[in-house]
Amino acid sequence: MNGKNIVLIGGNSGIGKELAEALKAKGANLFLYSKSGEGTTALDTTEDFSDIPDLPEVIDGLVYAPGTINLKPFHRISISEFQKELDINFLGAVRVLQACMKSLKKSESASVVLFSTVAVQTGMGFHASIAAAKGAIEGLTRSLAAEWAPNKIRVNAIAPSLTDTPLASALLSSDDKREASNKRHPIGRFGTPADIAKAAEYLLSDDASWMTGQILHVDGGMSNLK
Repeated sequence: MNGKNIVLIGGNSGIGKELAEALKAKGANLFLYSKSGEGTTALDTTEDFSDIPDLPEVIDGLVYAPGTINLKPFHRISISEFQKELDINFLGAVRVLQACMKSLKKSESASVVLFSTVAVQTGMGFHASIAAAKGAIEGLTRSLAAEWAPNKIRVNAIAPSLTDTPLASALLSSDDKREASNKRHPIGRFGTPADIAKAAEYLLSDDASWMTGQILHVDGGMSNLK
């Protein structure tokens, strides 16, 4: 990662922060953005834009990490809530990818990492809005991987299960909830930001130079084991 230009959207908390610290330690040049702007450049990905401030001329790695958790019965999810999930998880990624495309194409071996969820592959009640939005991410991942392969741009996504981040704090707010979450995963525990950040770091690295169009399930076995 030494000397590579890595653009990280959502780099001030949770998985994004963990990844930023790991990449910095390995000598990457980081360009960090988040909605709050705390310790990063402010960028609201739910608004229309054609340019992102302070991007490097060449982008070797791009990570889009913003996400949402809005678990409700389907009949209680409003159209505006579906739209918000799409804006943050999917359309925000589209806006960023379009703004970064020219700089990605200038790299000799660029890598894009997006985020899905285990709930796309594994049907889960109360996950309709997030599963729909992240399902769009998986379709986008495969389509762009095919379209950008001639430009040597790899596009992959990570599909985590429940991970101990600020976004998931309400789901892990007591010892009982944490223990129940542990038991739901075949490996016996929910995820940590480091679990997911390590996977993202791998996909950004040259070690994954023959991987593109993949959905990497980092979920404690949730998607494939009983």
